[in-house]
Amino acid sequence: MNLSFFIARRYLVKQKGTFSSFIIKLSIAATGLSVAVMIIALAIVTGFKYSVTEKLYSFMGHVHLVPYDETQSNTLGVKPVYYDRDLMAEVRKVRHVTAVSPFAQRPVIVQAHGQMEGLQLKGVDRNYRFLHGITTTGAAIDYSDTFYSKQILLSNTTADRLNINIGDTVQLDFVQDGTPRIRRVRVCGLYHSGMEEVDKVFGVCDLRLIQRINGWPADSINGYQVDLDDQKYADTVSSYIHYNLVNAPLESYTTTENYSFLFDWLDLQGTNSTILLVIMSIVAIINMGAALVILMVDRATMIGLLKALGMPFDATRNIFLGIAGLIAAAGIALGNVFALGLCWLQLRFGFMTLPEETYYMKYVPVKIIWWQVGLVDIVTLVLCVFCMWLPTLYIRRIQPVKVLQFK
Repeated sequence: MNLSFFIARRYLVKQKGTFSSFIIKLSIAATGLSVAVMIIALAIVTGFKYSVTEKLYSFMGHVHLVPYDETQSNTLGVKPVYYDRDLMAEVRKVRHVTAVSPFAQRPVIVQAHGQMEGLQLKGVDRNYRFLHGITTTGAAIDYSDTFYSKQILLSNTTADRLNINIGDTVQLDFVQDGTPRIRRVRVCGLYHSGMEEVDKVFGVCDLRLIQRINGWPADSINGYQVDLDDQKYADTVSSYIHYNLVNAPLESYTTTENYSFLFDWLDLQGTNSTILLVIMSIVAIINMGAALVILMVDRATMIGLLKALGMPFDATRNIFLGIAGLIAAAGIALGNVFALGLCWLQLRFGFMTLPEETYYMKYVPVKIIWWQVGLVDIVTLVLCVFCMWLPTLYIRRIQPVKVLQFK
């Protein structure tokens, strides 16, 4: 066994009830707190980004095939495109694609009980499904009507503003060539995403209703929504479709491109977490450095004795580097237990809440990615040991003749 590590381990074990014992426990607790904060911060930021993007993708899909927009605003034009079933079949064959849905979209004013709300009405066919991030109540739209379904799906937010509920009838006011066109439909269900960009803006109806209002034939739509099995493949799939499957006027856009402002905001949250990680790492290093200096001062007599017995500087230094490594390892283990336990409790009971209108969710989201936890642990341990080299230079200043003369 390495002599320096053996002495370091024995030193930590034999410090019960001494001042050094208090310093060691304090250092372990401080290191554990720093590690716990870093792990919890990563879990919350990762969970927040995952939850927000999942909600958006659940309603919007991952990729849109819509007419090319010269203004680069990625908004839908008034001219329809041909409903190409062969193109849909080819897109479905692309790896990671789970569904392709045609859609049409146009603005509408929804009226009920003397209240009005302006919405974007999204027309979809019977194969359209919400993904995991959207909760629904009531029934799905019934497409059995020969002409078009006289049902609509609204958000809980819109329903509250109009003071309506499932089963109520609302009036849809469209403006076509300066002339209002009115339709009365029944609210068959309500959805909830928790995202203001979705809940306050969109309603869902039968695709054929939008086609009839626009005066389009059955083979005219605004575009296609493509759903994937994993959001990380959106850019790859979009590029493949662009270069291999679609022709003008269709173009392929990812939801990230269409909602760049939201993803920029999420990236900013990642920047904040990075700053927090750096700060907590510095705190852990300073804490370990201060603790190590105190321990070396407290054990000056032991250092002098080892020098007098002929132990070289490197071996003496390694004793305290070993002490720093063991303290850091104990603190990391404690921080992991606390952080992972707190994350599990949040996942299980959701005791930490958020204002949903601001953060798009009711509870603080956490998502543990194990490689992140491992990276925090390894980097913290390496930094704590590596940065202790400078404090150990104090050992050179300890002279055996001075520290042993009163012993």
